[in-house]
Amino acid sequence: MRNLQQQQQESEVAVPESWDVGRNNCITAINVQGTTPLSFPNLHHHHDIDHPNNPEKPGWKKFLSFVGPGFLVSLAYLDPGNLETDLQAGANHRYELLWVVLIGLVFALIIQSLAANLGVSTGKHLSELCKAEYPKLIKYCLWLLAEIAVIAADIPEVIGTAFALNILFNIPVWVGVLCTGLSTLLLLGLQRYGVRKLEMLIAVLVFVMAGCFFGEMNYVKPPASGVIKGMFVPKLAGQDATADAIALLGALVMPHNLFLHSALVLSRKVPNSVRGVNDACRYFLIESGFALLVALLINIAVVSVSGAVCSADNLSSDDHHRCNDLNLNSASFLLQNVLGKSSSTLYAIALLASGQSSTITGTYAGQFIMQGFLNLKMKKWVRNLMTRCIAITPSLIVSIIGGSQGAGRLIIIASMILSFELPFALIPLLKFSSSSTKMGPYKNSIIIIVISWILGIGIIGINVYYLTTAFVDWLIHNDLPKVGNVFIGIVVFPLMAIYVLAVIYLTFRKDTVVTYIEPEKNVDPAAQSRMESGLAKPDVSFQVDVAPYRQDLADIPFPE
Repeated sequence: MRNLQQQQQESEVAVPESWDVGRNNCITAINVQGTTPLSFPNLHHHHDIDHPNNPEKPGWKKFLSFVGPGFLVSLAYLDPGNLETDLQAGANHRYELLWVVLIGLVFALIIQSLAANLGVSTGKHLSELCKAEYPKLIKYCLWLLAEIAVIAADIPEVIGTAFALNILFNIPVWVGVLCTGLSTLLLLGLQRYGVRKLEMLIAVLVFVMAGCFFGEMNYVKPPASGVIKGMFVPKLAGQDATADAIALLGALVMPHNLFLHSALVLSRKVPNSVRGVNDACRYFLIESGFALLVALLINIAVVSVSGAVCSADNLSSDDHHRCNDLNLNSASFLLQNVLGKSSSTLYAIALLASGQSSTITGTYAGQFIMQGFLNLKMKKWVRNLMTRCIAITPSLIVSIIGGSQGAGRLIIIASMILSFELPFALIPLLKFSSSSTKMGPYKNSIIIIVISWILGIGIIGINVYYLTTAFVDWLIHNDLPKVGNVFIGIVVFPLMAIYVLAVIYLTFRKDTVVTYIEPEKNVDPAAQSRMESGLAKPDVSFQVDVAPYRQDLADIPFPE
């Protein structure tokens, strides 16, 4: 049997017409011109199957060994951008947009699971596969859009942290924006002194905020019929309902999370057997489902509290004014019924924790995107400083000119940018995870393909529709001179056409690069069957049974 290194040097690989999942013991690697083959040092140390001297772990212990990626990714669904859009959705539309939260997080569970499956089955994360598949110009465009998405996701963290500092120390918002550049660097620096304790502290603070909103929800008692109807009866009524719905989707389903999750799972050791890969995918699905269920409940609580308080009959004139222009900086009054005078302090501490924890996920996502598309690695603090400096610039300008209200509106704009960016990460993920050339026998089933594409096309269609109608409406009703409107139309309409054409190109372009490699099978069929079931001890001649283990991702601070 040819050894693994000889297989990696092959430049042309044929994909079988049919995949036999029951017999297929597969190894996956990128092996195309211009890419670097994977190297798997000391493969026999990473095997995780049964033999007499290594009894199989109980199911719950196996599951715990995979816990980490889903919970870290789920922090992005509790970031200040989510809180801002939730608060405004509740204040403006009560419970009518809860169905957007539900659909958004169900869709997030599906695509996050697809991203995890892609990483487990291929040994490469999404940005690396994009680099291998697309022409140079498309590759650089996708990289630039992914970097813009990371920056857009970092803007709410910057502003949310600045609001928290404003509440705690009564400093101007623009000063708080400047301080955020140092706060995250300090947080990353503290990781070396006990990252587990630091992450536990952040998690506790975030769940303190969740407990506050659940307590307030129990106090104001929003009508159960209204909440359930809002979750299961789609409705877009009232002024700016479509814009708020798109902002909610943008805050919930973020493109950089897809790159992040497909990379995080590569820090886990997965046996490269049918059973091993399927078990890993199932464990990652369970973990992501539990983490996103918690995120769903917290988001529902925030929307419900905001809707119930701002629609109360006995609302004071000051609170009514706050509800009309609700943002993160003024939302602490929503918790006064439960926390009293300490509501603003506890709210600010939880908001600070939310912003800082989400920033860590953005830093990792930016690192993986840069490494995958450009094969360029940077130290975490350098990467964080670069992203944060870019994100600070618009936040600082808006906070100086528009104050806290302008900064709050910038969060909504950043969420809408994320929503428009989504197709350029989502479409490659859907195509790669449904392709035999990328996934082999582990590609999506027909049911998953249909469901994921229907939801994906629906979100993309909503984005395109809103982009077109909102711009045309603004062009008709603004106060600019006709010459200015003509000039803006000449610039913007071609950009909109390019956006639509780019989405169509990514959707219908046929994948041509084969990244799934099936090794030759010159082993005894009975031994092969035992190996597939994870019931045999590996010998030296069959070391390819171990999945690609990414040593470059092994330093991610997850619990082992």
